[in-house]
Amino acid sequence: MTKPLYSRGSLIGLMLMLLACALLFASEAVPASHLPKPDAARRQVLLHLLREDCGACHGLTRQGGLGSPLTAAALAGKPADSLVATILDGRPGTAMPPWRPFISEQEARWLVELLQQDLPR
Repeated sequence: MTKPLYSRGSLIGLMLMLLACALLFASEAVPASHLPKPDAARRQVLLHLLREDCGACHGLTRQGGLGSPLTAAALAGKPADSLVATILDGRPGTAMPPWRPFISEQEARWLVELLQQDLPR
């Protein structure tokens, strides 16, 4: 009888390590360009929210007010992930509330993409 090349314990350990690697790669952020865009009706709701609700603090023309400006120039160089996190989770200790109860991460990414491209006012 030949001795097995690997013990049962080492095979289980190897399988767990491979599973962990697969989960790690699967959890990598998907580029915004690969995410589905909101449908037309939801886009209108999000644009209204941006103009009215966000505009209440960031200015109706997004030039700033109580909140910082939301123009492409003001957002240049800021990581999209950080902006998405700010939209979703707010900024503790400031007037910036969390919007996670109202919009999804994909919708926040869509808004950031628009803002960084300087959407029309």
